[in-house]
Amino acid sequence: MAAEGDFLMRYRAVSNKLKKRFLRKPNVAEASEQFGQLAKELKQQDCLQYAAFCNLAMARCEQTLFNAPGEALALTDAARLFLSSEKENRALQAPGFDEHLQAALNCYSFAIKVYIEMNQPVMAASLSLELGNALKEMNRPGEAIVHYQRAAELQTQTPIEALLSMGEMATCKILTRDYDGALSVLTEMQLTCQERGLQLPGTNTPVGAFLDIVAKCEISRVLLLMLLEPPPQKLLPEHAQTLERYAWESFDPHSQVIFLPENVFLLLQSVVMACQEKDTESLKSLQTELWPFLSAEQNHLLHLVVLERITPSGQGI
Repeated sequence: MAAEGDFLMRYRAVSNKLKKRFLRKPNVAEASEQFGQLAKELKQQDCLQYAAFCNLAMARCEQTLFNAPGEALALTDAARLFLSSEKENRALQAPGFDEHLQAALNCYSFAIKVYIEMNQPVMAASLSLELGNALKEMNRPGEAIVHYQRAAELQTQTPIEALLSMGEMATCKILTRDYDGALSVLTEMQLTCQERGLQLPGTNTPVGAFLDIVAKCEISRVLLLMLLEPPPQKLLPEHAQTLERYAWESFDPHSQVIFLPENVFLLLQSVVMACQEKDTESLKSLQTELWPFLSAEQNHLLHLVVLERITPSGQGI
């Protein structure tokens, strides 16, 4: 047996045990356990990518043993180790071709597939979310969108979780300046809340967390519509209906302010009117008043609306 530090020779020694011999069946369970032990030692030595390779070998063994939970767990461990290795390289600003990130993406993808085959969509969704969060943290929001979308699709039985995943998707679209796409996602979220969310008996008013999500979507959608300024002929019916709520002539305090506090509704209504009248000074004043009521993302959108009025870029729809 090689010296304790020579991990490559130990890896080969374990791999050789899996080779088919005449009249001898390989002990796959023992090999899987040894790969797992080697992975732990390599992780302690901070050799993350080599530990990940050992977990991959362990996953193959578990697949041979038809142990799907063990395979999924080993693939998940490998994915996280590859991802940690990629983050270390980035922190050190080491040159590379994102090979560890690609390996992590593949491992996550296989692990998600295994969980779906096991009929465990919640576990598959959690891994999709984990991958989306990692990509977003690594300043890759465009690549994270598809994983948040997949998570939302897997969370159909848990509406709140699905809505939170869709919210992350909308955030990534805003970060990539796909404002039209973000508007579509937020509109879908608001409709989902009204159709599937808990409601007050005898009304269409959502309650609890659903009400908070509807309120957030309402504010963001209004700001995005002010930013995009779609022409009337391209304005979708659901967006036209939203803007109608903020027309002065249609104001009714008993029917209009159902999602938002009245002061926020009135301020938003003033923003819509200021944008329509192209009153930049009023818009700046309203930005100051609205600031404490909005999230960081919504304040960013409002800031873009103000900038668009000061120096039009022509980058709307």
